[in-house]
Amino acid sequence: MPEKFARDSINIGASASHVWDVLTEAEYTRQYMFGCEPVSDWHAGSPLLWRGAADGKVYVKGAIVSIVPTEILQYTTFTPNAFDNYEDKPENYTTVTLELSASGPDTTLSVSQGDFSRIASGDIRFAHTVQSWRTVLGKIKEIAEGT
Repeated sequence: MPEKFARDSINIGASASHVWDVLTEAEYTRQYMFGCEPVSDWHAGSPLLWRGAADGKVYVKGAIVSIVPTEILQYTTFTPNAFDNYEDKPENYTTVTLELSASGPDTTLSVSQGDFSRIASGDIRFAHTVQSWRTVLGKIKEIAEGT
């Protein structure tokens, strides 16, 4: 089966530095990541947990793969109990890559997540992810341009 990745991008009228802050600081992530805040020390190889700000529950978990502030954030991701038969094992994790590209006062934020062809419930997860990233990117733009 061919690889299957969710991909999208958005142009944001804000500096790469500010967009980076929106991507990594809890005060912003709660606004676009469905009420979750990141728990990480932001170093390659370190865990990255997305914890509910209201209930403290871990909704998404993974690890930082690569990080270059204001340029790239890449991490693995697994959503516990999100889908039937979706076991917590390495082959059911996807990799998210967020890339920032500055052009003058603006920044293009690109996202890629996959490979959905190799994970359990891949087609369902892919469809959900495509829609979620559209919503999330729009909210990141709104936050970055409004703060």
